Amino acid sequence: MAAILAAIATYGQDIFPDGSPVSDWFCSSASIPDAPSYVITEHGVKNDSTLMQTEAIQRVIDLAHSNGGGRIVIPEGTFLSGSLFFRPGTSLEIRGGGTLKGSDDISDFKVIDTRLEGRCIKYFAALINAEGVDGFSITGRGTVNGNGERYWKSFWLRREVNPQCTNLEELRPRLIYITDSKDVHIEGVHLENSPFWTTHLYKCERVRIHNVSIFAPAEPVKAPSSDAIDIDVCKDVHIKGCHLSVNDDAIALKGGKGPWADKNPENGPNMRIIIEDCTFGYCHSALTCGSESIHNRNVIFRNCRVDKAERLLWLKMRPDTPQLYEHFLVEGITGNAGSFIYIQPWTQFFDLQDRKDIPMSYASGIRMKDITMDCRIFFDVVEGPGQYLLSDFTFENLDIKADDTGCNRNAVNGFIWNNVNVR
Repeated sequence: MAAILAAIATYGQDIFPDGSPVSDWFCSSASIPDAPSYVITEHGVKNDSTLMQTEAIQRVIDLAHSNGGGRIVIPEGTFLSGSLFFRPGTSLEIRGGGTLKGSDDISDFKVIDTRLEGRCIKYFAALINAEGVDGFSITGRGTVNGNGERYWKSFWLRREVNPQCTNLEELRPRLIYITDSKDVHIEGVHLENSPFWTTHLYKCERVRIHNVSIFAPAEPVKAPSSDAIDIDVCKDVHIKGCHLSVNDDAIALKGGKGPWADKNPENGPNMRIIIEDCTFGYCHSALTCGSESIHNRNVIFRNCRVDKAERLLWLKMRPDTPQLYEHFLVEGITGNAGSFIYIQPWTQFFDLQDRKDIPMSYASGIRMKDITMDCRIFFDVVEGPGQYLLSDFTFENLDIKADDTGCNRNAVNGFIWNNVNVR
């Protein structure tokens, strides 16, 4: 640990928490190749917000693909659609005043082989889908509107009848699902009102999400499970300059769940994630190691403003899943949250299957520094003997005002405090 801290002091922000260098890719600008533009209204799509146009828009995507690639352009107006599938060489531009709006009828979304809640299953496609589309981009100043209110109301009615119903039992689509793709770029757009998760990335590498606004309401109708960004078995992800406010986790790190999740090749780690210069409105947590997560390493969360988040950092510890969270740096955060750090067992839909023992989990190398915040609870942490071990935490240069200022330092093996003011 001392060597890592020395390296950070020497090289500043060019070093990941484990001491390895941050690649130049994180500092470089996205390079979006020139491609012909296919304005959808010039290819048979009508500017009519009441007309379902899934097939017409898909034909434009397929035409661009067959011609060697192109940028699908949503012009000013509102265009209603079910699931769309982008092909290699295609991308999406939504111009200012333009809206791609999702159908509120689930039958307008195809059932496909996909990934959800830490498993590869058959479920509904998202509104925007890209599989194996290297260089895929979503850009512009327009909006993707998931039109989720009907789905949200139906979910809460189902929960009223059956409080144990799962997220998947209320059939609803995500807004964006991108899988097995490299050099993904999402910039400038406004993503809102997703029926389910908003942006889901699975097995992607080199992903930039820059200057994007993501919103789903907490009232008057709560948007359940409307995570802003779900990072699932990905490497090299840069989230910068975004505003995130949703009725679930703002940024969730996923990767698999279950007693043998670490043995399943469909699952895996998230590695080298940088989140910076973002603002967070209401959310369940600004950054979460999610309930479907087995290994997260080298995560930097810095220079952000948080307002009305229920938690700043949440480590969900599943007793039915082996988990490893290591080498996190949280620094330069200001604002307020319900809990500064929250670590407790997560037992929703607990299932050990055929495993007889509780798999051990670990969180280590968690460093939180240069933070000024107001909180209800400073150290919202429960010890987990026999389930998880917390070690090598560092709190440094913290100025925290909290209703509950307590901190059970015995919950962590190797807990360094330096210039911590909790009042």
